[in-house]
Amino acid sequence: MPNTVPIGTKSLEDYRSIIGDAKTDEIIELGKSLRGARVLHLNATAFGGGVAELLNGMLPLFRDLGIDAQWQVMDGSEEFFNVTKLLHNGMQGMYVPWDSTMGDVWRGINRANAAAFEETYDFVVVHDPQPAGLLHYVQEKLKSRRRRNGASQTKWIWRCHLDTTEALPEVWDFLRPYVELYDAAVFTRDEYVREGLQNPRLSLVPPAIDPLSTKNIDIPDETVKDILRRYQIDPERPIIAQISRFDPWKDPLGVIDVYKTLKQKRPDLQLLMVASMANDDPEAWSFYERIVRKAGEDYDIHILTNLNGVANLEVNAFQRAAQVLIQKSIREGFGLVISEGLWKEKAMVAGGVGGIPMQLTDGKHGYLANTTQEYCDRVEELLDNPTLGQQFGEAGKEHVRENFLITRLLRDHLALMNSLSGLSPVQSVEDAGTRAKTPAPVRARRVRQAGE
Repeated sequence: MPNTVPIGTKSLEDYRSIIGDAKTDEIIELGKSLRGARVLHLNATAFGGGVAELLNGMLPLFRDLGIDAQWQVMDGSEEFFNVTKLLHNGMQGMYVPWDSTMGDVWRGINRANAAAFEETYDFVVVHDPQPAGLLHYVQEKLKSRRRRNGASQTKWIWRCHLDTTEALPEVWDFLRPYVELYDAAVFTRDEYVREGLQNPRLSLVPPAIDPLSTKNIDIPDETVKDILRRYQIDPERPIIAQISRFDPWKDPLGVIDVYKTLKQKRPDLQLLMVASMANDDPEAWSFYERIVRKAGEDYDIHILTNLNGVANLEVNAFQRAAQVLIQKSIREGFGLVISEGLWKEKAMVAGGVGGIPMQLTDGKHGYLANTTQEYCDRVEELLDNPTLGQQFGEAGKEHVRENFLITRLLRDHLALMNSLSGLSPVQSVEDAGTRAKTPAPVRARRVRQAGE
């Protein structure tokens, strides 16, 4: 059965000095009509991924507004998470040998979780493909009990965090009938909405970071140095870093190629590669082993995970310590680490894919790159010119403040729930690229994205 995740305590008023009075008051107003509503968010893991980070940041603010927000993690077997990793990769365009047996495993776990789903909510938000079948099996259960209430009164929202522009047809065709049962489907970009998706109301809502989380708050320079020394990293020598899951879409082996090329002219250079090992990502271990083998006996390559005691404070310190942050993504639904780095005013070089250009405009907030040589050239330029990197970082921080903070994500969720309830329409706002608008019933309208 799904497992309940504890939710912390936060106050929206603590963000007023960061986002201003107008945005704070708008959120409070949107929350008034939803006070007392029961809202459940359900995903596959409570730690180690971007979804968990979003929920940790946003759900306490729901509660601060008087909304009864809950968080549950689905229960699944090792076989199930191996299957859903293939499903995840297939949705992002990688060839996977998808077959009916895998579909049976996915359906079986979704059916089992639905069987334990007994409470009534006003809204249920289901994140990504792993639990996407929950609604179907809840409806099936209620139908078998000859009940006409429950699911029909609940508004169900499916939130896709993936870049599905090149989803394998056989994988999407498997998932689509389950998604079409939802009242609303939320994507990061219009380009991610698959053609032919029927029935759900569509909204475009990019993710966001929490500026007051342990990962993003300001910390003293001495704390940064102490953390580096604890992991035998020299704070007096230059550092480049990629902080991201160990999976093929982040190209960690390519990051080592960039480092080794730069190392030939910069023997004092250090590389940090930091990841959280999530329990819904079995593929991470094989990539961890490949990264370690490729690093060899170069002790200036530091490969660290939560199993080494790396938590949010340590990630914060590593990001602040780096002269240049890299995100060598091949495909990226959004990439919260981009906004995290820019919020810390860091120089960044990242792949021009998925949601990254929404956050980082090439030549304005950092550099976008495609090939290993482009990464080498851009990283070297920023290492040689720290003033330029600081200028990029300062501009990037203001871009993040306007578009990619957790308060904006909270606002978008409140607006969508109000709209689904018929309490008030979702209002258009000046920064339409990041705010949910009243969506079209079949195909999301193309709206201006942040940074365009």
